Amino acid sequence: MRSENKKKKRTWLRVTGILVLLILIGTGVYGYTVYKSLTNAVDTMHEPIERKKSEKRTEQITLEKKEPFSVLMLGVDEREGDRGRSDSMIVLTVNPNQNSVKMLSIPRDTRTEIIGKGYDDKINHAYAFGGVEMSMNTVENFLDIPIDYYMQINMEGFKDIVDAVGGVTVNNDLDFTYEGVHFPKGQLTLNGEKALKFSRMRYEDPRGDFGRQLRQREVIQGVLKKGASLSSLTNYDEIFTALGNNIKTNMKFNEMVDIQKNYRAAAKSVEQMSIKGSGTKIDKVYYLVVPDEEKQRVQNELKTHLEIN
Repeated sequence: MRSENKKKKRTWLRVTGILVLLILIGTGVYGYTVYKSLTNAVDTMHEPIERKKSEKRTEQITLEKKEPFSVLMLGVDEREGDRGRSDSMIVLTVNPNQNSVKMLSIPRDTRTEIIGKGYDDKINHAYAFGGVEMSMNTVENFLDIPIDYYMQINMEGFKDIVDAVGGVTVNNDLDFTYEGVHFPKGQLTLNGEKALKFSRMRYEDPRGDFGRQLRQREVIQGVLKKGASLSSLTNYDEIFTALGNNIKTNMKFNEMVDIQKNYRAAAKSVEQMSIKGSGTKIDKVYYLVVPDEEKQRVQNELKTHLEIN
C-alpha cells in the first residue's frame, strides 16, 4: 500500500510541477493590493541556494532578453526530523522564441552519478544526500544541460491550490469510481481532493496512461482558466498563500515578473517528454538503467530547445 501511495504522488507531480510554473507565467499583477499579496507570497517562497556557477552556462542568463531557461521541479515528501525525499523530479525548458515548454519527468530509480558523492545511485537520492544543490548538480550532469532555477513543491500542496481558486471545472469522458468517489460523464466541478483523485485513476481506464493524461490536462486547463481570471477573484490572497506555503524557489520577484511579461505565450504549448530505460537489479537493488543512446537523444532535444550549441 505504501509503495502504491508513493506511485500516486509521483504521478500527480507531473501535473503539479508544470501547473505551478504556468500559474506564475500566466498570471498578471492587478492593482496594489494584489501586488502586495503576491510579493508577500514570493518572499515566503524565495529560498536562495549557495551553488557554484554552472560550467554548462558560460554567461549569466538574462530573462529580459527572452533567453531560454530551465527549471528543476522537485516534488518532496516532507518528513519530520529529516530532509525528506524527492519523490518526483521534473525538468522544464522554456523557449520564448519557439513559444514552447518541454517537460521531462525523470524516473526516481534512474541510475546515475550523484555529483558530490562520486558514485552511482538512484537519482532521487541526491536530494536526501545534499538537498536542492546536489539534486540540481546531479540532474545537470545527467542531462548535460544547465539547470537555472529550482522549484520545490510540497506533495500535498496542490489540493490547497485547487481549493484556493474555488475548485476546477472539467469535462469527463469516462464514467468511473475511484477511492469512493463517483465521476459521471459530463462537466464536473471538483475540489482539491476530488481533482487529485480524478487525475490519479489509471487501471480502470481502458486507455491506461493516455486516458489519465487526458484527465490531467483537464485539471491543468481548469486551474489555468481560474488563474487567467485572477483579477476578478476576491480570494487572491488565499491563492497566493497556498502557493507561498507549498513552494520554495530561488526565483526572485523581478525574475517572475520578467517571466510573466516575456514568456507567458510559451505556456500555450507544453510538450511532455519521456526517457526510457530497463529495470535492472544491481547488488539486489532495483535501478532504471538508461542506455547511452537514449540519454543522448534526450540531451540533444533539450539542448536544441535551450538553443545550446
